[in-house]
Amino acid sequence: MCLLCAEEEPLLQDDPGSGEALLWRARAAGENDRKRIPCPLDPKHTVYEDQLQKHLKKCNSREKPKPVYFVQDINAGLKDVADIVEEQVPISFLSKEELENLIAKLQKASNGLELGLKEQVLSHQALQEALNDPKNGESAVKHLKQQASILGNMEKLHLLGPGRCFVEFGAGRGKLSYWVDVALQNVENVQFLLVERATTRFKVDGKHKRKDSVFERLQVDIQHLCLKKVPILEKKKLPVVGIGKHLCGAATDLALRCLVESYTACCHGANEEPAPKRSRSDKAEVASNNSSDKKCSKDDCKPIAGIVIALCCHHKCDWTHYVGREFFKSVGLGPVEFHYFQRMSSWATCGMRETTTKASTSEESEDQTNDPEEHDQTFSKTESGSDTLQGILTVEERKQIGYLCKLLIDHGRVEYLQQRGYKAALQYYTESAVSLENVLLTAVPGSSLKPEPAT
Repeated sequence: MCLLCAEEEPLLQDDPGSGEALLWRARAAGENDRKRIPCPLDPKHTVYEDQLQKHLKKCNSREKPKPVYFVQDINAGLKDVADIVEEQVPISFLSKEELENLIAKLQKASNGLELGLKEQVLSHQALQEALNDPKNGESAVKHLKQQASILGNMEKLHLLGPGRCFVEFGAGRGKLSYWVDVALQNVENVQFLLVERATTRFKVDGKHKRKDSVFERLQVDIQHLCLKKVPILEKKKLPVVGIGKHLCGAATDLALRCLVESYTACCHGANEEPAPKRSRSDKAEVASNNSSDKKCSKDDCKPIAGIVIALCCHHKCDWTHYVGREFFKSVGLGPVEFHYFQRMSSWATCGMRETTTKASTSEESEDQTNDPEEHDQTFSKTESGSDTLQGILTVEERKQIGYLCKLLIDHGRVEYLQQRGYKAALQYYTESAVSLENVLLTAVPGSSLKPEPAT
Protein backbone atom coordinates (compact mmCIF):
# COMPACT_ATOMS: atom_id res chain seq x y z
CA MET A 1 0.00 0.00 0.00
CA CYS A 2 1.38 3.39 -0.90
CA LEU A 3 1.94 6.12 1.68
CA LEU A 4 -0.85 8.22 0.27
CA CYS A 5 -3.38 5.42 0.65
CA ALA A 6 -2.14 4.66 4.16
CA GLU A 7 -2.69 8.27 5.14
CA GLU A 8 -6.17 8.48 3.52
CA GLU A 9 -7.74 5.36 4.99
CA PRO A 10 -7.65 6.51 8.64
CA LEU A 11 -9.02 9.86 7.54
CA LEU A 12 -12.04 8.20 5.94
CA GLN A 13 -12.62 5.98 8.95
CA ASP A 14 -11.75 8.39 11.81
CA ASP A 15 -13.27 11.51 10.37
CA PRO A 16 -16.60 10.61 8.71
CA GLY A 17 -17.29 14.29 8.20
CA SER A 18 -14.11 15.01 6.29
CA GLY A 19 -14.32 16.31 2.71
CA GLU A 20 -12.67 13.23 1.28
CA ALA A 21 -15.10 10.88 3.03
CA LEU A 22 -18.10 12.87 1.92
CA LEU A 23 -16.85 12.86 -1.67
CA TRP A 24 -16.29 9.10 -1.54
CA ARG A 25 -19.80 8.51 -0.19
CA ALA A 26 -21.31 10.78 -2.81
CA ARG A 27 -19.61 8.87 -5.58
CA ALA A 28 -20.72 5.52 -4.14
CA ALA A 29 -24.29 6.75 -3.81
CA GLY A 30 -24.18 8.05 -7.36
CA GLU A 31 -23.05 4.69 -8.66
CA ASN A 32 -25.88 2.96 -6.81
CA ASP A 33 -28.43 5.44 -8.15
CA ARG A 34 -27.35 4.95 -11.78
CA LYS A 35 -29.64 2.64 -13.68
CA ARG A 36 -28.34 -0.26 -15.77
CA ILE A 37 -30.34 -1.38 -18.78
CA PRO A 38 -29.95 -4.24 -21.31
CA CYS A 39 -27.88 -3.26 -24.31
CA PRO A 40 -30.28 -2.83 -27.26
CA LEU A 41 -27.72 -4.46 -29.55
CA ASP A 42 -27.27 -7.52 -27.36
CA PRO A 43 -29.48 -7.95 -24.26
CA LYS A 44 -27.05 -10.51 -22.86
CA HIS A 45 -25.12 -7.65 -21.28
CA THR A 46 -26.13 -4.39 -19.56
CA VAL A 47 -24.88 -0.82 -19.62
CA TYR A 48 -25.42 2.33 -17.55
CA GLU A 49 -28.36 4.19 -19.05
CA ASP A 50 -26.55 7.52 -18.99
CA GLN A 51 -23.63 5.95 -20.90
CA LEU A 52 -25.75 4.22 -23.55
CA GLN A 53 -24.84 6.41 -26.51
CA LYS A 54 -21.15 6.16 -25.75
CA HIS A 55 -21.43 2.39 -25.34
CA LEU A 56 -23.29 1.90 -28.62
CA LYS A 57 -20.36 3.39 -30.52
CA LYS A 58 -17.92 0.76 -29.21
CA CYS A 59 -20.15 -2.23 -28.40
CA ASN A 60 -18.81 -5.45 -29.92
CA SER A 61 -22.35 -6.31 -31.01
CA ARG A 62 -22.76 -3.18 -33.11
CA GLU A 63 -23.43 -3.65 -36.79
CA LYS A 64 -20.20 -3.86 -38.69
CA PRO A 65 -19.72 -2.17 -42.06
CA LYS A 66 -21.00 -4.46 -44.79
CA PRO A 67 -18.33 -5.99 -47.04
CA VAL A 68 -18.35 -5.09 -50.70
CA TYR A 69 -19.77 -8.51 -51.62
CA PHE A 70 -22.81 -8.08 -49.34
CA VAL A 71 -25.95 -7.45 -51.40
CA GLN A 72 -29.16 -7.68 -49.42
CA ASP A 73 -31.26 -10.75 -50.36
CA ILE A 74 -29.54 -11.20 -53.73
CA ASN A 75 -29.96 -15.00 -53.50
CA ALA A 76 -33.21 -15.08 -51.54
CA GLY A 77 -35.54 -15.87 -54.41
CA LEU A 78 -38.56 -13.94 -55.60
CA LYS A 79 -41.58 -13.57 -53.37
CA ASP A 80 -44.82 -14.12 -55.25
CA VAL A 81 -47.96 -12.73 -53.63
CA ALA A 82 -49.91 -15.68 -55.03
CA ASP A 83 -47.68 -18.08 -53.09
CA ILE A 84 -48.32 -16.53 -49.69
CA VAL A 85 -50.41 -18.95 -47.64
CA GLU A 86 -51.60 -19.01 -44.08
CA GLU A 87 -49.63 -20.99 -41.54
CA GLN A 88 -50.36 -24.67 -41.98
CA VAL A 89 -51.51 -27.00 -39.22
CA PRO A 90 -49.09 -29.71 -38.04
CA ILE A 91 -49.16 -33.05 -39.83
CA SER A 92 -50.47 -34.69 -36.67
CA PHE A 93 -53.62 -32.52 -36.91
CA LEU A 94 -54.48 -33.67 -40.43
CA SER A 95 -57.39 -36.05 -40.88
CA LYS A 96 -56.83 -39.46 -42.42
CA GLU A 97 -58.41 -38.27 -45.67
CA GLU A 98 -56.22 -35.16 -45.83
CA LEU A 99 -53.09 -37.20 -45.23
CA GLU A 100 -54.05 -39.77 -47.86
CA ASN A 101 -54.72 -36.95 -50.33
CA LEU A 102 -51.23 -35.52 -49.71
CA ILE A 103 -49.63 -38.93 -50.20
CA ALA A 104 -51.58 -39.43 -53.44
CA LYS A 105 -50.30 -36.09 -54.75
CA LEU A 106 -46.76 -37.06 -53.78
CA GLN A 107 -46.95 -40.40 -55.56
CA LYS A 108 -48.47 -38.85 -58.67
CA ALA A 109 -45.78 -36.17 -58.83
CA SER A 110 -43.09 -38.82 -58.35
CA ASN A 111 -44.26 -40.92 -61.30
CA GLY A 112 -41.58 -40.97 -63.96
CA LEU A 113 -38.77 -39.94 -61.62
CA GLU A 114 -35.72 -42.15 -61.32
CA LEU A 115 -36.36 -43.62 -57.87
CA GLY A 116 -33.19 -45.71 -57.65
CA LEU A 117 -30.22 -43.37 -57.49
CA LYS A 118 -26.87 -44.52 -58.80
CA GLU A 119 -24.30 -45.50 -56.19
CA GLN A 120 -21.15 -43.45 -56.59
CA VAL A 121 -19.22 -44.35 -53.43
CA LEU A 122 -15.67 -43.31 -54.30
CA SER A 123 -12.50 -42.41 -52.47
CA HIS A 124 -9.38 -40.34 -52.98
CA GLN A 125 -5.75 -41.08 -52.31
CA ALA A 126 -5.32 -37.78 -50.45
CA LEU A 127 -7.25 -39.24 -47.51
CA GLN A 128 -5.86 -42.79 -47.52
CA GLU A 129 -3.31 -42.14 -44.81
CA ALA A 130 -5.93 -40.57 -42.54
CA LEU A 131 -8.41 -43.36 -43.25
CA ASN A 132 -5.83 -45.96 -42.26
CA ASP A 133 -4.68 -44.10 -39.15
CA PRO A 134 -5.63 -46.28 -36.13
CA LYS A 135 -5.82 -43.14 -33.97
CA ASN A 136 -9.01 -42.09 -35.75
CA GLY A 137 -12.12 -43.43 -34.10
CA GLU A 138 -15.27 -44.68 -35.80
CA SER A 139 -16.90 -41.23 -35.94
CA ALA A 140 -13.81 -39.58 -37.41
CA VAL A 141 -13.57 -42.33 -40.03
CA LYS A 142 -17.18 -41.69 -41.04
CA HIS A 143 -16.33 -38.06 -41.74
CA LEU A 144 -13.22 -39.04 -43.66
CA LYS A 145 -15.13 -41.55 -45.81
CA GLN A 146 -17.63 -38.86 -46.79
CA GLN A 147 -14.92 -36.33 -47.57
CA ALA A 148 -12.97 -38.94 -49.55
CA SER A 149 -16.03 -39.80 -51.64
CA ILE A 150 -16.80 -36.13 -52.29
CA LEU A 151 -13.24 -35.65 -53.54
CA GLY A 152 -13.49 -38.85 -55.58
CA ASN A 153 -16.63 -37.55 -57.27
CA MET A 154 -14.96 -34.20 -57.91
CA GLU A 155 -12.01 -35.97 -59.51
CA LYS A 156 -14.30 -38.05 -61.70
CA LEU A 157 -15.92 -34.84 -62.93
CA HIS A 158 -12.45 -33.35 -63.64
CA LEU A 159 -12.96 -30.57 -61.11
CA LEU A 160 -9.69 -31.06 -59.22
CA GLY A 161 -7.42 -29.04 -61.45
CA PRO A 162 -5.53 -25.76 -61.82
CA GLY A 163 -7.05 -22.35 -62.31
CA ARG A 164 -10.01 -22.88 -60.02
CA CYS A 165 -11.56 -21.11 -57.07
CA PHE A 166 -13.20 -23.57 -54.68
CA VAL A 167 -16.05 -21.99 -52.73
CA GLU A 168 -17.08 -24.06 -49.72
CA PHE A 169 -20.57 -23.10 -48.57
CA GLY A 170 -21.41 -23.70 -44.91
CA ALA A 171 -17.70 -24.25 -44.43
CA GLY A 172 -17.70 -24.59 -40.65
CA ARG A 173 -14.16 -25.52 -39.68
CA GLY A 174 -13.16 -25.79 -43.34
CA LYS A 175 -12.24 -29.46 -43.40
CA LEU A 176 -13.57 -30.16 -46.88
CA SER A 177 -11.46 -27.33 -48.31
CA TYR A 178 -8.51 -28.63 -46.34
CA TRP A 179 -8.70 -32.03 -48.06
CA VAL A 180 -9.20 -30.44 -51.47
CA ASP A 181 -6.02 -28.48 -50.81
CA VAL A 182 -4.18 -31.68 -49.84
CA ALA A 183 -5.37 -33.31 -53.06
CA LEU A 184 -4.04 -30.36 -55.09
CA GLN A 185 -0.56 -30.13 -53.58
CA ASN A 186 1.14 -30.02 -56.97
CA VAL A 187 -1.44 -27.83 -58.72
CA GLU A 188 -0.92 -24.13 -59.33
CA ASN A 189 -3.25 -21.14 -59.24
CA VAL A 190 -5.79 -22.45 -56.75
CA GLN A 191 -7.97 -20.26 -54.52
CA PHE A 192 -10.33 -21.12 -51.68
CA LEU A 193 -13.26 -19.12 -50.31
CA LEU A 194 -14.83 -20.47 -47.11
CA VAL A 195 -18.35 -19.11 -46.65
CA GLU A 196 -19.77 -19.33 -43.13
CA ARG A 197 -22.16 -16.90 -41.47
CA ALA A 198 -21.27 -17.90 -37.92
CA THR A 199 -18.07 -17.29 -36.03
CA THR A 200 -16.33 -20.66 -36.00
CA ARG A 201 -13.98 -22.09 -33.41
CA PHE A 202 -11.27 -24.68 -34.02
CA LYS A 203 -10.87 -23.79 -37.69
CA VAL A 204 -8.35 -25.81 -39.68
CA ASP A 205 -7.41 -22.89 -41.91
CA GLY A 206 -3.95 -22.67 -40.39
CA LYS A 207 -3.10 -26.25 -41.32
CA HIS A 208 -2.81 -25.52 -45.03
CA LYS A 209 0.79 -26.02 -46.05
CA ARG A 210 1.01 -24.71 -49.61
CA LYS A 211 2.15 -21.13 -49.98
CA ASP A 212 0.60 -20.64 -53.40
CA SER A 213 -2.98 -21.53 -52.35
CA VAL A 214 -4.98 -18.58 -51.04
CA PHE A 215 -7.59 -19.13 -48.33
CA GLU A 216 -10.10 -16.46 -47.42
CA ARG A 217 -13.07 -16.64 -45.09
CA LEU A 218 -16.27 -14.78 -45.94
CA GLN A 219 -18.38 -14.35 -42.81
CA VAL A 220 -21.69 -13.68 -44.50
CA ASP A 221 -25.06 -15.35 -44.93
CA ILE A 222 -25.23 -17.05 -48.34
CA GLN A 223 -28.51 -15.20 -48.86
CA HIS A 224 -26.61 -11.92 -49.23
CA LEU A 225 -23.42 -13.10 -50.96
CA CYS A 226 -22.63 -11.71 -54.41
CA LEU A 227 -19.68 -13.83 -55.50
CA LYS A 228 -18.61 -11.71 -58.42
CA LYS A 229 -18.02 -8.79 -56.03
CA VAL A 230 -15.53 -10.79 -53.97
CA PRO A 231 -12.23 -9.00 -54.72
CA ILE A 232 -10.19 -12.13 -55.50
CA LEU A 233 -12.78 -13.33 -58.04
CA GLU A 234 -13.26 -9.86 -59.46
CA LYS A 235 -9.51 -9.64 -60.00
CA LYS A 236 -8.67 -13.14 -61.24
CA LYS A 237 -12.03 -14.12 -62.75
CA LEU A 238 -11.42 -17.78 -61.98
CA PRO A 239 -14.01 -20.43 -62.80
CA VAL A 240 -15.71 -21.41 -59.56
CA VAL A 241 -16.31 -24.87 -58.11
CA GLY A 242 -19.03 -24.77 -55.46
CA ILE A 243 -18.72 -27.43 -52.76
CA GLY A 244 -20.43 -28.27 -49.50
CA LYS A 245 -20.72 -31.10 -47.02
CA HIS A 246 -24.17 -31.41 -45.50
CA LEU A 247 -25.40 -28.00 -46.61
CA CYS A 248 -28.52 -27.61 -44.53
CA GLY A 249 -31.96 -27.22 -46.10
CA ALA A 250 -32.54 -23.82 -47.65
CA ALA A 251 -28.80 -23.10 -47.61
CA THR A 252 -28.45 -25.44 -50.60
CA ASP A 253 -30.97 -23.40 -52.59
CA LEU A 254 -29.31 -20.14 -51.58
CA ALA A 255 -25.94 -21.53 -52.68
CA LEU A 256 -27.32 -22.66 -56.04
CA ARG A 257 -28.77 -19.20 -56.69
CA CYS A 258 -25.50 -17.64 -55.57
CA LEU A 259 -23.55 -19.74 -58.07
CA VAL A 260 -25.90 -19.95 -61.03
CA GLU A 261 -27.54 -16.53 -60.87
CA SER A 262 -25.63 -13.90 -58.91
CA TYR A 263 -22.18 -15.03 -60.07
CA THR A 264 -22.80 -16.31 -63.58
CA ALA A 265 -25.46 -13.86 -64.71
CA CYS A 266 -24.34 -10.48 -66.00
CA CYS A 267 -25.04 -7.33 -64.00
CA HIS A 268 -28.54 -5.88 -64.07
CA GLY A 269 -27.35 -2.58 -62.70
CA ALA A 270 -24.67 -0.81 -60.79
CA ASN A 271 -26.06 -1.69 -57.37
CA GLU A 272 -26.54 -5.40 -58.10
CA GLU A 273 -30.05 -5.36 -56.68
CA PRO A 274 -32.08 -8.55 -57.09
CA ALA A 275 -33.93 -8.81 -60.39
CA PRO A 276 -37.55 -7.66 -60.33
CA LYS A 277 -40.34 -10.17 -59.99
CA ARG A 278 -41.10 -11.88 -63.27
CA SER A 279 -43.68 -14.30 -64.54
CA ARG A 280 -43.05 -17.49 -66.44
CA SER A 281 -43.84 -15.75 -69.71
CA ASP A 282 -41.08 -13.21 -69.05
CA LYS A 283 -38.29 -15.80 -68.91
CA ALA A 284 -37.41 -15.69 -72.59
CA GLU A 285 -37.26 -11.91 -72.53
CA VAL A 286 -35.07 -11.93 -69.39
CA ALA A 287 -32.71 -14.47 -70.96
CA SER A 288 -32.49 -12.34 -74.08
CA ASN A 289 -31.76 -9.23 -72.04
CA ASN A 290 -29.06 -11.04 -70.09
CA SER A 291 -27.32 -12.32 -73.20
CA SER A 292 -27.35 -8.90 -74.82
CA ASP A 293 -26.28 -6.96 -71.72
CA LYS A 294 -23.33 -4.89 -72.86
CA LYS A 295 -22.06 -4.13 -69.36
CA CYS A 296 -20.37 -7.51 -69.10
CA SER A 297 -18.29 -9.29 -71.67
CA LYS A 298 -18.13 -13.05 -72.05
CA ASP A 299 -14.79 -13.05 -70.24
CA ASP A 300 -16.29 -11.15 -67.29
CA CYS A 301 -19.08 -13.67 -66.79
CA LYS A 302 -17.34 -16.99 -66.41
CA PRO A 303 -19.73 -19.89 -65.73
CA ILE A 304 -19.49 -22.22 -62.81
CA ALA A 305 -16.97 -25.00 -63.43
CA GLY A 306 -18.88 -27.41 -61.23
CA ILE A 307 -21.08 -27.98 -58.20
CA VAL A 308 -20.67 -30.81 -55.68
CA ILE A 309 -22.91 -30.57 -52.61
CA ALA A 310 -23.83 -33.25 -50.07
CA LEU A 311 -27.49 -32.56 -49.28
CA CYS A 312 -28.99 -32.40 -45.82
CA CYS A 313 -31.99 -31.41 -43.68
CA HIS A 314 -34.79 -31.14 -46.24
CA HIS A 315 -37.17 -30.34 -43.37
CA LYS A 316 -35.43 -26.95 -43.14
CA CYS A 317 -36.13 -25.99 -46.75
CA ASP A 318 -38.13 -22.83 -47.49
CA TRP A 319 -40.52 -22.27 -50.38
CA THR A 320 -39.34 -18.68 -50.89
CA HIS A 321 -35.74 -19.77 -51.35
CA TYR A 322 -36.43 -23.09 -53.08
CA VAL A 323 -35.06 -23.16 -56.63
CA GLY A 324 -37.45 -25.88 -57.83
CA ARG A 325 -40.69 -23.96 -57.52
CA GLU A 326 -41.33 -24.05 -61.26
CA PHE A 327 -40.95 -27.83 -61.24
CA PHE A 328 -43.40 -28.17 -58.33
CA LYS A 329 -45.93 -26.00 -60.14
CA SER A 330 -45.49 -28.03 -63.34
CA VAL A 331 -46.66 -31.17 -61.54
CA GLY A 332 -49.61 -29.45 -59.89
CA LEU A 333 -48.02 -28.71 -56.53
CA GLY A 334 -47.58 -25.46 -54.64
CA PRO A 335 -46.40 -23.97 -51.34
CA VAL A 336 -48.93 -25.88 -49.24
CA GLU A 337 -47.83 -29.28 -50.52
CA PHE A 338 -44.18 -28.19 -50.28
CA HIS A 339 -44.69 -27.30 -46.61
CA TYR A 340 -46.00 -30.77 -45.78
CA PHE A 341 -43.52 -32.63 -47.97
CA GLN A 342 -40.58 -30.90 -46.33
CA ARG A 343 -41.91 -31.91 -42.91
CA MET A 344 -42.59 -35.47 -44.06
CA SER A 345 -39.09 -35.73 -45.51
CA SER A 346 -37.78 -36.31 -41.99
CA TRP A 347 -39.56 -39.67 -41.97
CA ALA A 348 -36.86 -41.01 -44.29
CA THR A 349 -34.22 -40.71 -41.59
CA CYS A 350 -36.15 -40.62 -38.33
CA GLY A 351 -39.17 -42.84 -38.95
CA MET A 352 -41.56 -42.60 -36.03
CA ARG A 353 -39.06 -42.82 -33.21
CA GLU A 354 -39.57 -41.09 -29.92
CA THR A 355 -38.22 -37.55 -29.54
CA THR A 356 -34.50 -37.71 -30.16
CA THR A 357 -31.80 -35.33 -29.11
CA LYS A 358 -29.56 -36.57 -31.87
CA ALA A 359 -30.78 -38.37 -34.98
CA SER A 360 -28.58 -40.75 -36.88
CA THR A 361 -28.14 -38.16 -39.60
CA SER A 362 -25.84 -36.32 -37.24
CA GLU A 363 -22.21 -37.24 -37.23
CA GLU A 364 -21.20 -38.40 -33.78
CA SER A 365 -17.76 -36.88 -33.54
CA GLU A 366 -15.78 -34.08 -32.09
CA ASP A 367 -16.79 -32.05 -35.14
CA GLN A 368 -20.42 -31.97 -34.14
CA THR A 369 -20.07 -29.57 -31.23
CA ASN A 370 -17.96 -27.02 -32.99
CA ASP A 371 -18.71 -27.47 -36.68
CA PRO A 372 -21.81 -25.79 -38.14
CA GLU A 373 -21.61 -28.07 -41.18
CA GLU A 374 -22.99 -30.92 -39.07
CA HIS A 375 -26.60 -30.70 -37.95
CA ASP A 376 -28.59 -32.28 -35.19
CA GLN A 377 -32.16 -33.08 -36.04
CA THR A 378 -34.64 -33.00 -33.20
CA PHE A 379 -38.19 -34.10 -33.91
CA SER A 380 -41.02 -34.25 -31.46
CA LYS A 381 -43.98 -36.63 -31.51
CA THR A 382 -46.25 -33.78 -32.55
CA GLU A 383 -43.98 -32.82 -35.43
CA SER A 384 -43.72 -36.31 -36.82
CA GLY A 385 -47.29 -37.23 -35.98
CA SER A 386 -46.41 -40.45 -34.20
CA ASP A 387 -49.58 -40.57 -32.13
CA THR A 388 -52.02 -39.64 -34.91
CA LEU A 389 -50.48 -41.83 -37.60
CA GLN A 390 -50.18 -45.04 -35.63
CA GLY A 391 -52.23 -47.63 -37.51
CA ILE A 392 -52.43 -45.53 -40.68
CA LEU A 393 -48.92 -46.06 -42.00
CA THR A 394 -46.30 -48.62 -41.13
CA VAL A 395 -42.77 -47.54 -40.27
CA GLU A 396 -41.56 -48.80 -43.64
CA GLU A 397 -44.30 -46.89 -45.49
CA ARG A 398 -43.41 -43.70 -43.65
CA LYS A 399 -39.75 -44.11 -44.54
CA GLN A 400 -40.64 -44.60 -48.18
CA ILE A 401 -42.85 -41.50 -48.15
CA GLY A 402 -40.06 -39.51 -46.55
CA TYR A 403 -37.67 -40.75 -49.23
CA LEU A 404 -40.08 -39.67 -51.99
CA CYS A 405 -40.39 -36.22 -50.41
CA LYS A 406 -36.62 -35.77 -50.36
CA LEU A 407 -36.31 -37.07 -53.91
CA LEU A 408 -39.01 -34.73 -55.19
CA ILE A 409 -37.41 -31.68 -53.57
CA ASP A 410 -33.98 -32.67 -54.92
CA HIS A 411 -35.35 -33.34 -58.40
CA GLY A 412 -36.61 -29.75 -58.49
CA ARG A 413 -33.02 -28.65 -57.86
CA VAL A 414 -31.76 -30.87 -60.67
CA GLU A 415 -34.30 -29.45 -63.12
CA TYR A 416 -33.37 -25.92 -62.07
CA LEU A 417 -29.75 -26.61 -63.00
CA GLN A 418 -30.62 -28.45 -66.19
CA GLN A 419 -32.76 -25.55 -67.42
CA ARG A 420 -29.72 -23.32 -67.03
CA GLY A 421 -27.47 -25.48 -69.17
CA TYR A 422 -25.86 -27.72 -66.56
CA LYS A 423 -25.60 -31.49 -66.52
CA ALA A 424 -26.92 -32.25 -63.06
CA ALA A 425 -27.38 -35.53 -61.23
CA LEU A 426 -28.08 -37.10 -57.85
CA GLN A 427 -26.19 -40.10 -56.51
CA TYR A 428 -25.48 -41.95 -53.30
CA TYR A 429 -21.98 -40.93 -52.35
CA THR A 430 -21.66 -42.96 -49.15
CA GLU A 431 -23.31 -45.92 -47.43
CA SER A 432 -26.33 -45.29 -45.20
CA ALA A 433 -24.37 -46.85 -42.34
CA VAL A 434 -21.94 -43.92 -42.64
CA SER A 435 -24.63 -41.24 -42.97
CA LEU A 436 -28.35 -41.41 -43.64
CA GLU A 437 -27.98 -38.07 -45.44
CA ASN A 438 -26.01 -39.76 -48.21
CA VAL A 439 -27.16 -38.04 -51.42
CA LEU A 440 -24.75 -35.90 -53.42
CA LEU A 441 -25.86 -33.27 -55.94
CA THR A 442 -23.39 -32.73 -58.76
CA ALA A 443 -23.48 -30.43 -61.76
CA VAL A 444 -21.08 -29.47 -64.52
CA PRO A 445 -21.72 -27.03 -67.34
CA GLY A 446 -22.93 -28.31 -70.67
CA SER A 447 -20.85 -27.76 -73.79
CA SER A 448 -22.28 -24.27 -74.31
CA LEU A 449 -21.27 -23.16 -70.81
CA LYS A 450 -18.04 -25.02 -70.14
CA PRO A 451 -15.25 -22.62 -69.13
CA GLU A 452 -11.63 -22.82 -70.06
CA PRO A 453 -9.34 -23.22 -67.03
CA ALA A 454 -7.55 -20.03 -66.11
CA THR A 455 -3.79 -20.10 -66.33
